[in-house]
Amino acid sequence: VQLQASGGGLVKEGGSLRLSCVASGSVLSITSMSWFRQAPGKEREAVACLSTNNDITYLPDFVKYRFAISRDKSQNTINLQMNNLRPEDTGVYYCATDLGQASSYALCHSRPTEWGMGTLVTVSS
Repeated sequence: VQLQASGGGLVKEGGSLRLSCVASGSVLSITSMSWFRQAPGKEREAVACLSTNNDITYLPDFVKYRFAISRDKSQNTINLQMNNLRPEDTGVYYCATDLGQASSYALCHSRPTEWGMGTLVTVSS
């Protein structure tokens, strides 16, 4: 599976960005997908996960009322809509999946095995 993320950029505090991730290769093997991020000097953390079997999503509390994850099945794409962005949302955002994991909650609480190249999001104050 190959994952290609795009959509990062520079935005002012309170602004919005939409990230996209296109999956290719063995896409029929994908049962869940996620977005993680890594801020400078911090560990990578999950921000949104989605089960492709039932479209159940999981987002941690610190983003759940500002971010939303969705998918476009026909395009093998997942999206991350980020609203009301804060400087602390700055980081490299990665699209990731684990072919053995179908639960969005479990994916967000584990370390996915397949990662795409990240896309940088910078939120200025």
